[in-house]
Amino acid sequence: MSTYSEKSEARSKAEMGSTSGTMTPQQVAANIKEIARRIREESTRMRETVQTIRQSGAIEELTAAVRDAAVAARDTSREINETAKSLEDKGLIRETRAAVDETSNMARDTAETVKRTAQQASRPGQ
Repeated sequence: MSTYSEKSEARSKAEMGSTSGTMTPQQVAANIKEIARRIREESTRMRETVQTIRQSGAIEELTAAVRDAAVAARDTSREINETAKSLEDKGLIRETRAAVDETSNMARDTAETVKRTAQQASRPGQ
């Protein structure tokens, strides 16, 4: 599968009338004129596209959507911050951390007990 640049290069070579790389001054001048013509055509197309997009209201729609998303993100961030402060003020975060620490310690102790029990059970003669 040819890439865009390969196709463009092949088209340029075909338009130049040469594949060997040697060009006459007339061919170089003709190529420059062709390039200038394509630049003018693409500039006109770009200008028309931008004008159509502006007239369609798409830019305003996109701007409004981005503004709405930014406001929603700001409001959500504010609510999360207020909730976190409230939880902290009530001591819930501290209590939760203490409960997690206690549960972790108990789980560690339980694992040690199970390990010792398993070792004792695997000893011969017991």
